[in-house]
Amino acid sequence: MAGPTTAQRGEAGRADTPARPPHIGPEGRRLTGRTRLVLAAVGLVLTAGATAWVLYGSSWLRLERVTTTGTDVLTRSEVEAAAAAPVGSPLISVDTGAIADRLRQKLPRIDSVDVVRSWPHEVSFKVTERKPVLLVEKGKKFIEVDAKGVRFATVDKAPPHVPLLELTPDQSASLRRFGSDRLLREAVRVAGDLPGKVAGETEAVRVTSYDSAVLELTRGRTVMWGSSEQGPVKARVLTALMKASPKAGHFDVSAPTAPASSES
Repeated sequence: MAGPTTAQRGEAGRADTPARPPHIGPEGRRLTGRTRLVLAAVGLVLTAGATAWVLYGSSWLRLERVTTTGTDVLTRSEVEAAAAAPVGSPLISVDTGAIADRLRQKLPRIDSVDVVRSWPHEVSFKVTERKPVLLVEKGKKFIEVDAKGVRFATVDKAPPHVPLLELTPDQSASLRRFGSDRLLREAVRVAGDLPGKVAGETEAVRVTSYDSAVLELTRGRTVMWGSSEQGPVKARVLTALMKASPKAGHFDVSAPTAPASSES
């Protein structure tokens, strides 16, 4: 029996050999690269458009709730009314800096406030209120002064345990040099350095000059404090002096290295 012919063996070999991929020349490779770049660019545009729509156009990420924490004298409704947050607007568009500025301007009692977005639907106000360290009497009302010397509120009733400032400067070189505003700041520094127990018992801080501040305590006691210099040292000395002489009515820490106390 005759074997397969040469032509037949060639045909069989070609049938068993895997087909080679078509050759892609330089032009084809450049075309494929451009296509990929175009597709990538289109994908980026579509993604950016979808993101923008979700942030600005959809109802998914809009401001729906406002919360307030940290208030003491102020009420949450006062804070939220002054903030005028744009409820219903896209949360991403809420200007938190402008809201914080508006709150400090409309409510001087606010010392600082953090306006924070809480995704997906909320803005929160974290408020820190000013605390009065002195009161300035004005007619039948009282002006509250904080530890920075800021007069931030006028109230009808004096808050408890906040001393009254009696600023009665004499016509001295100290007054001409420093002025009443400087003397007020000195009184604020004195009040801020008082030990906790003494601060709670101080009814008034009387200032007549830069270096003459006198504390009027409960039960008719007085403390000659002097200037605002060395306040923390004077506070420690006064605490020790009052423990050593609990029945004394007058204390002098104007020179903290040589304190004194007496019954009257």
